Amino acid sequence: MAKFPGIVAALLLAAGITASLQAQTFKVQKFSIGGEGGTDYLTAEPGTGRVFVSRGSHVMVIDGNKGTVIGDIPETPNTHGIALVARYNHGFTTNRGDSTVSMFDLTTLALIRKIKIPAGGQDGIMYDDFSDRIILTNHSKPGTATAIDPNAGVITGEARLEDDSPEGAASDGKGKLFVNNERKNTIQVLDAGTMSVLASWPLDPCDGPTGIAYDRASDRIFSGCGKTSAVVDAKSGKIVATIRNGEGVDALGWDPAEKLIYIPAGRDSTVTIVHEDSPDTYSIVASVTTAAGAKTISVDTVKHVAYLFQPVYGPPPANAPQPESGRRARGPVVGAFLYVISH
Repeated sequence: MAKFPGIVAALLLAAGITASLQAQTFKVQKFSIGGEGGTDYLTAEPGTGRVFVSRGSHVMVIDGNKGTVIGDIPETPNTHGIALVARYNHGFTTNRGDSTVSMFDLTTLALIRKIKIPAGGQDGIMYDDFSDRIILTNHSKPGTATAIDPNAGVITGEARLEDDSPEGAASDGKGKLFVNNERKNTIQVLDAGTMSVLASWPLDPCDGPTGIAYDRASDRIFSGCGKTSAVVDAKSGKIVATIRNGEGVDALGWDPAEKLIYIPAGRDSTVTIVHEDSPDTYSIVASVTTAAGAKTISVDTVKHVAYLFQPVYGPPPANAPQPESGRRARGPVVGAFLYVISH
């Protein structure tokens, strides 16, 4: 061993890092928030502690440090997602109920304008810093991805996708976008400038891909799926690793500084926390318990904390109609909670 002291030191250092990660304790704080409406996505504003939460017909703004409501954005019917663009002091919500996007002032929360989305079916939303565009993924027929100028609030392009259930989108920061297709089990690659489709990559054994994140340092895509999530080489489209997690995933959290992936599983009431050891090697460092139904997540990449939000429903009325797709009928919201994961 004395012949290779540098190699030995490097191996011992790597082992120490792995051991310290595995020994980390993640804690979960739970705040009672209340308020009306269900939920889909939530978005943490980096560094400020503000968390924007979709609540069906409005967006609730919560102080994530204290668990208190500090604002509200009304008239967002059947809202799903929220994107924030600090550069222009603008925020955006996807409103499936009236096929619009609400553009609002990040400071005052006042509505600036509503942008009509002809495709309809608004779901996911994100900001691509490379193209300086807001990107929507729409459950339209066929599915579409729509680009919006975040300063002017006008549509600048649209891509037709191969699936009518596109979920999350992520950017490589170099001109490409990646969209998960939940029913086709594929990732489609888009040119962010022209909004043209460049490729379609199969994701088997990743079933029902929803949440997505991108590591720009390693050029890896993380696709969240039920039971088995996938890590994809963004240059070749090949799956280079799989991750075991729970059922009921609908978003991913990614902290690039700490190289941690957060995979929420609403059916199992857990969040699987995974460390990227190398571009093709991943270690599960924790599994924390949250709440049944908590399936979306957002990470504050400055404070290094993750947030989930979940309402609690009472029993449905005796004459309540059975919802489609085999889902359980829900009663009224009787409580709602913010979960904060830190370490």
